[in-house]
Order: sequence, then C-alpha cells, then structure tokens
Amino acid sequence: MAEVLVLVEATRDFAVKKVTLELLTLARTLGSPSAVVFGADGAAAALADKLGEYGAEKIYAGEGAEIDGHLVAPKATALADLVKRVQPAAVLLPSTQEGKEIAGRLAVKLDNGLLTDVVELTADGIATQPAFAGQVVVKSKVTRGIPIATVRPNSLTPTPAAASPQVEALEIALTPADTLAKVVDRVVEQKGSRPELTEASVVVSGGRGVGSGDNFKLVEELADLLGGAVGASRAAVDSGFYPHQFQVGQTGKTVSPQLYIALGISGAIQHRAGMQTSKTIVAVNKDAEAPIFELADYGVVGDLFKVVPQAAEEIRKRK
Repeated sequence: MAEVLVLVEATRDFAVKKVTLELLTLARTLGSPSAVVFGADGAAAALADKLGEYGAEKIYAGEGAEIDGHLVAPKATALADLVKRVQPAAVLLPSTQEGKEIAGRLAVKLDNGLLTDVVELTADGIATQPAFAGQVVVKSKVTRGIPIATVRPNSLTPTPAAASPQVEALEIALTPADTLAKVVDRVVEQKGSRPELTEASVVVSGGRGVGSGDNFKLVEELADLLGGAVGASRAAVDSGFYPHQFQVGQTGKTVSPQLYIALGISGAIQHRAGMQTSKTIVAVNKDAEAPIFELADYGVVGDLFKVVPQAAEEIRKRK
C-alpha cells in the first residue's frame, strides 16, 4: 500500500498529542501510515514507541536547529520535498493553528488541492466537512493532486495497532526565505490537571447564565468530577467571567468531545459552530426556548444552580 504521511503534533517534553493518534488511526484506513516528526534533536526517538503503538510503520525525522529554531516555513518546505519523493496516497495534518498553516503552504508549494477541518475521509479521497459555521455538512474532494487534509481533533476514537517503525532522517534543504522568522524565546504555559480543551473527551462549558466569574467554580467542579475540560461561551468571556483561551465557538476553539455539557448557554450560532459535532450534548438552561435545545441530545429546563449541584452529588455517589 502507498504511504500516508501524518504530521505529528507533540508537546515540548516529547508527549504525543491525542490528535496525532487519531490521524494515525485514520491513516491506517487509507494506506500505510508514516509519521513525520519535526522538532529538536531526539524528538523522533522519544516519540517512536507511542507512534508505533498506533500503527506508524515508518518515522521521518526532521530534527535540529534549522527546523526547531524557526516557525512553520521550514516544516512546510521539508514536508513538500518529502511528498515529492515518496508520492504518498494522502497527507494528514492536525486542524490546529500550526497544522493549518503548514497545510496551506504545502498545498501552494505542490499546486495541490486542500481540505480543511475534515471530520471524515474515505479511501477514495472524499472528505466530510462542516461548513458555514456548522450549518451545512459538505462532501468534498480535491480536483488536483493528492488529498491534503487537516483533520479536526476528536473526529474519531484513536485505536492502537502495534507496529515497529523504522526511523529515517530527513535531509532538509531550506531556502533563505524559510528562515526569515526565527524563534527567539519560548514560554511554557502553566497548565493545571485538567485535559487540554480541544483534546478532552468531556467538556463542561458555562455561558452568560452562570452569572459571574465566581460562579464558574460550579462549572469547574462538574468538569473535575467528570475528568473533563472547562469551556466558556463568547458571552461569558466578553463579560469577564472566564479567560479568552477557554472560549468555545466560531471565534474561539472548536471542540468535538464525546460529552459536551452546556450550562447557561443560549446556543447562538457563534457558539454552536464550535461544539455541535460533539457526540453527546447535554444542555441546562432556564429558558425552554433557548436555541441550544434544538441541538441537545438531552435538555434540562431549570435553574443551573439547583440542577448542577444535584448532578454533582449523584456523580460523587457513583465514584
């Protein structure tokens, strides 16, 4: 089978992100998965066991200061050279800020079609994508070149399929234009014990109905009981209830967890665009006419300050 290239996304301390495991799972349905690792020296070796656990049959390693010391341009150039050399069946990238930028540059370099925010991709290259703020689901296919697709996190469940990948070092030939932007400093964001918002399998979000920043403790408590992440609507963020980096919606982050709980969120189109592909949606709102109930699998019409503590108590009893 032809290779399917998967761009690996990992943390600075060499932990593979969940979206990469999803990409490898998808790649196995399209061909022979090959992981592409860009980063500091030793990255490929540190990630090899985990990538092999999820089916990577080969690992291409682009390591060193010329890659790690610059922004995305060197990665796009190196990936384009690799595509020309191995002629893969497809290229899969995470639908993240960096993944999308690399994908766009790659498509231009190869004069190739591009599919973004894909939630499903068939063996014959037909992609399923939400469009127009999620109001329409379309089927798309590139008309020129191979499928280059950015895949939305949490679009599928990653499943292991053990392999023993061979690591091949990439010879990287960069142009002066590739190194115009240089990384001069990196600051590690302090994170708590909760999972990252876009990768969490459970997300509990609060909206304007939560009432205040102090009341978001109720949202956090339920999220922690369920082992989930905390999100917020744009209205809650604009009101100063919760930091902007936790905003879910068209102008925030897109999530697709197994369970999404919306507390005090009316369900404006801006918010729905960022969460409506969630597998199961539960909404709590005192307004029976709130648009969120049109989308919810389960809805509770009631005061969230009474409903949530009762739900939390039941969860504690079952632990």
